[in-house]
Amino acid sequence: MNASSDTSSPSGLSYPPGILSQPQLEDAFAKRILTSAAPLTDGQIQPASLDLRLGAKAWRVQASFLPGADHKVADKLHDLAMHEIDLTHGAVLEKGCVYIAELMESAHLPQGLTAIANPKSSTGRLDVFTRMIADYADEFEMAPSGYSGALYAEISPRTFSVLVRQGSRLSQLRLRSGRAHISDDDMMALQDKSGLTHGEGIINHKIKDGIPLSVDLSGKAHSLMPGLVGWRARKHAGLIDVDQVGVYPVSGFWEKVTFADLNAGGLVLNPDEFYILASREYVTVPAEYAAEMTAYDTRIGEFRAHYAGFFDPGFGMPELGAGETRAVLEVRSHDVPFLIEEGQTVCRLVYEPLSLVPDALYGARGSGSHYQAQGLQLAKHFQPITGGEST
Repeated sequence: MNASSDTSSPSGLSYPPGILSQPQLEDAFAKRILTSAAPLTDGQIQPASLDLRLGAKAWRVQASFLPGADHKVADKLHDLAMHEIDLTHGAVLEKGCVYIAELMESAHLPQGLTAIANPKSSTGRLDVFTRMIADYADEFEMAPSGYSGALYAEISPRTFSVLVRQGSRLSQLRLRSGRAHISDDDMMALQDKSGLTHGEGIINHKIKDGIPLSVDLSGKAHSLMPGLVGWRARKHAGLIDVDQVGVYPVSGFWEKVTFADLNAGGLVLNPDEFYILASREYVTVPAEYAAEMTAYDTRIGEFRAHYAGFFDPGFGMPELGAGETRAVLEVRSHDVPFLIEEGQTVCRLVYEPLSLVPDALYGARGSGSHYQAQGLQLAKHFQPITGGEST
């Protein structure tokens, strides 16, 4: 299925440079730049991103892979697939295994328009590693200008086994018109004007390749549980249905990390354990921008911070009643124990201008946003923490 060779909108105007927002994503479907095997569902188009849905089939594979310039994903599945899985009525994806699933959405990108993907916040907070793959790709999470074809998801649950089904949403897609670039000087000016990050210890001269975020170990990030600095996942917990909200008891899947667990002024991350922490800074994404958190940077330590990187316009905006919204950090150490300290930079937040301000912002009334005004918050699948609760 081929799309038009330009990015003209119905009015004849091309998409201005930047990340496409909700009205433009709807337009992209109308023009068949994006297509789907089934009608879109409510809330699938977010202010500056599209939730991608799992299709009817998945495959257990021997190893993660990229198809490369000469192959489709299906070619590699012919060699590497161990078992085909029907997702129509649901299936369990076991932790420690790698799966490839077809997606219901496809891309048919004209020149000048590229697609990028990231896990949804809820997916990252479950330690489910997922990446988009396109045919002929030599990198994950990207479909280049001119690409026309199917999209797939690589899925690898790391801590909890998960129940998924056709239509489950694990990842998000953004469309970018033109080449994105915002200089450190521009970002610093935006920081001075809009307070992209604010709170204790914000130092503008640290802005380099994005705005640094640091970890909070003060115990202030969860108002109902003073002294809580994070959560550590239980390794032998039960199954999580990714489409269920607010049903799983926290104590069955997580253990608290408190002041008592701090050592030498910091928290020692044990290898191959998964932590939920919060940023020291409060984060704001103005209406004219979208943001992405870089997941891993070897300059800041041997650990990965934040699987899920998309922040939509409106996140943390005081005008929407969210003046103190922290970024939640999904953190996993690699081969060695690593001491992470209060205020230490763990990741960077990069802002890009939107091509068009959306009709509704993240966190607006009726938007269904789960993480506006968040502190140290677990995924939406778990029961809310109440005052005085012991977990």
